[in-house]
Order: sequence, then C-alpha cells, then structure tokens
Amino acid sequence: MDHSSIFLLSHLHLQTLLSSLIILVIIFCITFLKGLESHLLKKPKNQEVPLPPGPKPWPIIGNLPEMLANRPTFRWINNLMKEMKTEIACIRLGNVHVILVTCPIIAREFLRKQDATFASRPTSITTSLISRGYLTTTLVPLGEQWKKMRRIVGNELLSTTIHHQLQHKRLEEANNLVFYIYSMCKNNVNADVGLVNVRDVTQHYCCNVIKNLSFGMRYFGEGKNDGGPGCEEVEHLEAIFVLLKYIYDFSVSDYVPCLRGLDLDGHDNKVKKAIQIVNKYHDPIIDQRIKEWNDGSKIHTEDFLDILISLRDANNNPVLTTQEIKAQINVSD
Repeated sequence: MDHSSIFLLSHLHLQTLLSSLIILVIIFCITFLKGLESHLLKKPKNQEVPLPPGPKPWPIIGNLPEMLANRPTFRWINNLMKEMKTEIACIRLGNVHVILVTCPIIAREFLRKQDATFASRPTSITTSLISRGYLTTTLVPLGEQWKKMRRIVGNELLSTTIHHQLQHKRLEEANNLVFYIYSMCKNNVNADVGLVNVRDVTQHYCCNVIKNLSFGMRYFGEGKNDGGPGCEEVEHLEAIFVLLKYIYDFSVSDYVPCLRGLDLDGHDNKVKKAIQIVNKYHDPIIDQRIKEWNDGSKIHTEDFLDILISLRDANNNPVLTTQEIKAQINVSD
C-alpha cells in the first residue's frame, strides 16, 4: 500500500470520526434542550388545572418569535384572540405563561376575587437593578419585604400627619413653578406670546416636588436665577425617565433566563448607566444624612429621608438598612 492510499484512508477515518462527533453533539443538545424545557414547564403536583387556550409554543422560547415578528404586540394579541374566538387565552414567553383577558367580568375575577393569587409583581432585570435587589415597595414581589416596606411607607411617609407637615414644600415648588414660567415668558422678548414647553416644565416640577419632599432641596447644583433647572437637574431628570421607560419594558432575557448575561436588548447597560447617574446625586446626600443622625447633630425630621433614617425598633435599632433607604428613595424619586 503506497503513501497516498494510507493518507486517503486516514483522511476518510478522520472524516467519519468528525461526523460521528457532530452527530453526538447534536443528539446531546437536543436531549439537553428537551430536558430543560420539561424542567421549566414542569407543573407542581397540586397544580393540574388546565391553562386557557393559546397558540402552540415553540420549544424553550415559547411564542416569543411570533410576538417579536408581529409588532405592535397588543394588536397581535387582540387579533389572535379574535381568531380564536375567546376572551381569555394563554401564550408562553420562554418559561412564563402569560394570561390574556379581554372580558371585564373575567378581569374582575382576577382583580377582586383572586387578587391574593395575582397580586405579586413580575421580576425582571430592570426592576431588580432599580430596587437594589427588591428592597423597596413598588417593585417588590409579594412577600415579607413588600409587607415591611408597605407598612413603613403607608404609616410613616404617606400618613395624614406627614402630608400636612410637608405641605409647605409642595407650596414652595408650586410658587417656583409659577415664577419660572413667568420668567420664561418675560424673557421671550422676540415673540408676541411667551412660549413654554409644558411637558418639560411639568416633568421638572414633579421631580422637584419629590426631591424637596425627599431631600429638602430643589437643586443638586446651583440652579438658575429664573427658577429653572441647572445642568445637574437636567441630567438627573433624564436618568429618572430612562429608568421609568425600562421598568417593565419587554426584554427577551426576562423570559429566557439563560440569555440574561448577553443583554440582547441593551436594556441592562442603559439602566445601569442611569442608575449610576441617580446614585451619583442621591448616595452622598443619604450617607451624609445618616452620619448626622448617628452622631446626634440632627434630631428633627424635616423630610422623607429623615423619617426613614430615624425609624427605630423596640431595641432602638434602625428599622431600615442603608441599602433599603437608598432603594426606597430612588423608587420614590
């Protein structure tokens, strides 16, 4: 047998081995995905109630392809339910079953009679980041932490007494709003009528009210003589609205957890940058205020931050940790 024959046989043997290896890898992947799907969709033994009708889902990813291919999503859902001639349906997004309801009577059943079952909030990458690992009230799933923070916010921050006590702060911002609008109209000498961007003014006013209630201040920087926002306030407000935009915005990674590290939608990166900006302004104020309460240089409550820091249990220990205070202030803002 010559060298060329030996080389040909070796080459054929290598090809056969490589093909067998590829087939084994494919079989392993299929087996793994099927096992993963069955694990994700495995129902508890005590939960055998059939789900409402819905489109047939794909393995692992569910109905995500159909939803992404048919924008806007609400219109696709509406047309889907009309085609199925049903007022309640179920679509699977990754490992999450989403129940769709168009009937007011069924919706009332969800919201009133079965509210304990459906009262919890969905978890997502964005809500976890904003709430610092679900330490706040609004974004926290139903549980002990939610009950704790709800009790504190309801009894301490939103009570009638505190509402009247901080009324002057809301009046200050209302007066500043009128002064700012008046200044804008007065300085617009080149137009017969003063032009005011109502949306921009309203956003800054709302943010200023909450900022005054939370920190007892209007500006993070120097502000402007006409009552308008400084560059710090503009940056802070833009970051706040980025967080609001992505709180429950659709993200594939929320429904297919194995994709979370990839950040396919780019939400993770945008939210982290916005949180860094918000924390840049909030954290130094909160840390300094906690220091003042601990060393006794501050003893009277003047805003929400003081109230959260001053809360003590029966043993005179702080009720809230520093992270809980920062998380709650971020969400309130």
